[in-house]
Amino acid sequence: MSGFVVVIPARFASTRLPGKPLLEINGKSMIRHVYDRATESRASEVVIATDDERIADAAEAFGATVCMTGDHHQSGTERIAEVADLLDWDDEQIVVNLQGDEPAMPAQLLDQCAELLQDASADVATLASPFLTQGDFENPNCVKVIRDASKHAIYFSRAAIPYARDTSNKTRAAEAALHHHGIYAYRCGVLRQLVLAEPSEIEICEQLEQLRALSLGMAIIVGVPEKRPGIGVDTADDLRRVAEELPT
Repeated sequence: MSGFVVVIPARFASTRLPGKPLLEINGKSMIRHVYDRATESRASEVVIATDDERIADAAEAFGATVCMTGDHHQSGTERIAEVADLLDWDDEQIVVNLQGDEPAMPAQLLDQCAELLQDASADVATLASPFLTQGDFENPNCVKVIRDASKHAIYFSRAAIPYARDTSNKTRAAEAALHHHGIYAYRCGVLRQLVLAEPSEIEICEQLEQLRALSLGMAIIVGVPEKRPGIGVDTADDLRRVAEELPT
């Protein structure tokens, strides 16, 4: 299999928005919007991975390829790893993980994320943008990443890193970090290593699964997106805001 593939993990259960993938945005379900973004990319294949028949039925109705997975997964990464095994993808196959609640993720960023793995030193690729506001930098719901000179991640955190010991450097600290976007690309061999490993202490503490890769000594290359993605959908307010961003 050449090029890269996209897997969209989608689950029905959501504490704040039950049935989130099937919620309507401008006349189409959210999962349909996400699927459309994926098919606009250069991916050779797009698969929706779910454990819920309602999502599977809706996806198949608009022509998507669906892979039914187990209901025991703790993360989208685990669900994608099962897809890779069920579809017998080679360890070198590049997979882009596009979350099912990212209907405003530009297709070109899927291409960009996959292309970052042309760097042979990288195990995982992701994207992050400059912070728009100081408030976002200080918000624990906005994940921060700092990079080294090779554009590899040093650390991800919900805390405001780097910490400005001198309060006059608060703006400088925000400029030194990037706002992480929840999109990843990995080779299937790396994906399989990640899901076999136990969660690290820092992953458990921060509740950020990408820290498992850093704990294992993997290199995560972090690119700045060519176009800033729209917001992901976690709340009813997000749903209203993203409706304004997407075409009717």
